[in-house]
Amino acid sequence: MEIIRFAELKPEPWRNGGGVTRELASHPKAASAQDGAWDWRVSIADVGSAGDFSTFPGMERVITVIDGELLLLTVDGEEHPLEKYRPFRFSGEAASASALPTGDIRDLNVIARAGEFKGYTSIIELSKKRAHPVFQGQLAVLLEGKASVSPGAEPAESAVSADGPEGGTAVAPAEPESVELARYDAVVGSDTRSPEILGRGFLAVISIDRVEHAHS
Repeated sequence: MEIIRFAELKPEPWRNGGGVTRELASHPKAASAQDGAWDWRVSIADVGSAGDFSTFPGMERVITVIDGELLLLTVDGEEHPLEKYRPFRFSGEAASASALPTGDIRDLNVIARAGEFKGYTSIIELSKKRAHPVFQGQLAVLLEGKASVSPGAEPAESAVSADGPEGGTAVAPAEPESVELARYDAVVGSDTRSPEILGRGFLAVISIDRVEHAHS
C-alpha cells in the first residue's frame, strides 16, 4: 500500500512566478515538476496572485479548486468562475489566466497528453461505515476531514484450505492495519488488495485512463 505524504513534497515555483506546484505523481517520472517530460501529471498548486497560467501544448487539463472560494479562469478570452470542488476541463495549449476575487486559492491539477491518456477528477464524500476502494490507475487525495486507509482483504483463494494436499489448517486473515491520512495525502490505487479509505470529509479520486486506438 503506497501513500504519498503531502508534507514531504517539494514545492516547485511556476515558470511564470505566479505560484508553486507540488507534484503528487507523473508518468514517466520527471526530473522536475515543470520540465514537461511526462505523459500525465497530478499536482497541487498554490495560486497567490492573478496572472497567466503556463501553457502545456498537446495536453488536456482538469483543474479543481480545493481550498479557497473562487477562481476566475479565462480560457481563450472566455471567463469561467470555478467554485470549490467543481472540476473544469480545458485545453493545455489554450491561452489562460486567473483572477482571485476572494483571495488565494489552492487547486488540484490533472494534466494528460491528449490522444494518449484521459484524466478524470471526481469529488466524493467519505463514509465511516462504507469504505471507498482505490483501484489500479487511480489516486485518491484527502481534501478535508479525518480518514484512514487500510489494505483490502486477501483474495479468498489465498487462504489455506483444511482439505488441501498438505493437510493445512484454515487460518482467519489478520485484520489489516489502518494508517491515518493527513490533509492532501494521496493513496495510490491497486487491483491487488485495493486500499480502502474510511472516515469523514471529502476525497478527490483521480483516474488516468489510456486512450485505446482503433487498429486499421
